[in-house]
Amino acid sequence: MEAVNSRVIQYDRHSVDQLEWPDTEYGRYAREYITPLLERDTEYYISNVHTIVKVLTVDGIPVPVTVNDGNYDNSYVCSPYTHYVSYAREELALLNNRMLEGALSIMLGGMGWLLRQGRFNRVIQVNNWLLSTNLYPALSASQLTELLEYLRHAYPGYTIMYRSLSIETSGDLIGSLRGYGCKLVPSRQIYLLQQNSTGSKARWLVKRDRSLLAKHGYTEVSPAEITPEDINRIVELYRLLYIDKYSAYNPQFTEAFIALALERGTLQIYGLRHEQEGRLDAVLGFYERDGAMTAPLFGYDTALPQSVGLYRMLSAVLIGLAGSRGLLLHESSGVGQFKRNRGAVGAIEYSAVYDQDTSWLNRCGWSFLELLLRRIGMPLIQKLKL
Repeated sequence: MEAVNSRVIQYDRHSVDQLEWPDTEYGRYAREYITPLLERDTEYYISNVHTIVKVLTVDGIPVPVTVNDGNYDNSYVCSPYTHYVSYAREELALLNNRMLEGALSIMLGGMGWLLRQGRFNRVIQVNNWLLSTNLYPALSASQLTELLEYLRHAYPGYTIMYRSLSIETSGDLIGSLRGYGCKLVPSRQIYLLQQNSTGSKARWLVKRDRSLLAKHGYTEVSPAEITPEDINRIVELYRLLYIDKYSAYNPQFTEAFIALALERGTLQIYGLRHEQEGRLDAVLGFYERDGAMTAPLFGYDTALPQSVGLYRMLSAVLIGLAGSRGLLLHESSGVGQFKRNRGAVGAIEYSAVYDQDTSWLNRCGWSFLELLLRRIGMPLIQKLKL
């Protein structure tokens, strides 16, 4: 346990037993989610995530942080190099333009070399839950910068990074971090759904998607109806979509992660079970925080015919769950036109990056990356509606 000032205290696996978790909904959730990551190596729960997890409390509010120095093949949830270079290179095929793909691939190769030379992955990520989207607890802007001030002194020479920020969801936090001196580096285009603002066509499409359950003999099952026997199938369904179809750089959840989520409720897991065969063919897992929810666990049996519409059914179930709770639905990135048609609105997600205490070469890398993404990357993504 360490403290630089009275407001911020750091805990690791050796001192976490001294942490007094707040007796609040968020405090209980944080304890159930973070404690296992401290007790075991992260690879036990997410096989391609290699990091050191610690907890900072600011005014008693616990926030997970991850500490890395290298690991360039790490999942993008801990590796900015993987996110901005390796994963980006895989997604060039979406452009459907060989000449453009070739030019950007060469550019990414050169940028990757520069970033490695500057120790780009010597980074601490704040509020990192090791998921595709990190929803933020109810922290004030001053509390967020207080964490940054602490980390600057506790980890000299490290880049300090806050992922999953958008003007629409975190405008005040972004303003405060920029005021402190953080770069605002574009990350991806995301989709946000506030159902009270959707049109009649979008509602009709969701209703039509939902009707496919009865047509194809599926039943929505709740967390209470998911059994331990389903765990292996849940891992498989997620892998079929996010790992096999999209990228091996996505977090690779293990059976232990799913078992923990079911036991402790760290994800609310719902599925689509075939009534006749009793087989789980699609699954989603979401969590909610401070008026928003997101589903980092999402998958279905990609071997079944596309005409069955498992993705459409599962999306309709997710939209329904958000609507019944009155929550903003953070739909992450990808499948842009599908999500727009069902009422979601595109937004740019950023990472706030504090690199002023790092090497000149590292700062140059971040500055070049920020310029490249603002001038070329994000305009291209928005134009193609990816």
